[in-house]
Amino acid sequence: MLTSKKSWFNLPDTVTYLNGAYMSPQLKSVEQVGIDSLKRKNLPYEISAADFFHPKEILKKRFAELIGAPDHRNIAIIPSASYGLANVANNIPLKKGDEILIIDEQFPSNVYIWKKVALKQGASIKTIRPSKLLDNRGESWNEALLQAINSKTAVVAMPHVHWADGTRFDLEKIRSKTNEVQALLVIDGTQSVGALPFSIEEIRPDALICAGYKWLLGPYSLGLAYYSDFFNTGQPIEENWINRLQSEDFSRLTHFQDAYQKKAERYSVGESSNFILVPMLTRAIEQLLEWKTANIQDYCEEISRPAIEALRAKGHFIEADAFRAKHLFGIYLNKQIDRETVKQRLIEKNIYVSYRGAAIRISPNVYNSTADFDKLLSCF
Repeated sequence: MLTSKKSWFNLPDTVTYLNGAYMSPQLKSVEQVGIDSLKRKNLPYEISAADFFHPKEILKKRFAELIGAPDHRNIAIIPSASYGLANVANNIPLKKGDEILIIDEQFPSNVYIWKKVALKQGASIKTIRPSKLLDNRGESWNEALLQAINSKTAVVAMPHVHWADGTRFDLEKIRSKTNEVQALLVIDGTQSVGALPFSIEEIRPDALICAGYKWLLGPYSLGLAYYSDFFNTGQPIEENWINRLQSEDFSRLTHFQDAYQKKAERYSVGESSNFILVPMLTRAIEQLLEWKTANIQDYCEEISRPAIEALRAKGHFIEADAFRAKHLFGIYLNKQIDRETVKQRLIEKNIYVSYRGAAIRISPNVYNSTADFDKLLSCF
């Protein structure tokens, strides 16, 4: 079992940070790697041609290990979730009458691109909404999604856990149903991968997209994407020199090459060699591999359980344990308590959370403790 790792970060003792779903704090080790990497450009003559390729291969191998992907060549380096999802959406053939299923109020980056391609290709968007009743909300929401997948479904584009309140979706059952109708499954793992176990080999999604600055504990503006072999012959959304075949040979770059690098590397963003951010994200993922995501889930569950039980006893709704993540959950207040009053109490006590829709979003990680939740509970 993990113990608190707050000393591994630079969070001040006066702050209670329960907002990892907004942005993670930075590991001290990642900070140091960033400083060292920043200084490298002082001596550009020491940056070799191999440095454009080797470090990012290490990053892709580490991420492949984290998500249980058999081949790191199915990994691409992206600057954002929207970029990774655009590569997916622009390489899926759709026809008039096809349906793209999305989850109600999921993160905009996994909505706008689907609306665009649906309009362009004559497909339609079908939004799966939760029940207005809170009892069995997560279970019924999962069931509604399964029932909505039919012969018209071309794509299911969804998160593993909902970004607003942590509702967890049963990807194994959803994958099974999409296989029955030959639909693609595209997962936004930004709010789950790094804190919740995920296995490409078990779920077999067609794509998994992850921004790096939340649960991967990495820097802003760098992320990672898994693209299945379905996308091996697709067209990237940009043309850059490094995603072309044989770009390792700098002396032949003007021998213009029609072929792309193998597998998902064709989808990596230009300047994906990023000499500062790539080593930082690599170090962050190496730390996650050491801690193990299953242990992170267990730790978050252990430190939050007493407070969650107390909040439920006070009449506030938190999704049933079986249908929510342990590192991210929403508190829906009962009608007897004013949200603005709670918000002001949280501010006064330097407790950082988020507000998404009707939920007060709580998102702990290994830098938190039971004491943080005791402090949170006192505001209710």
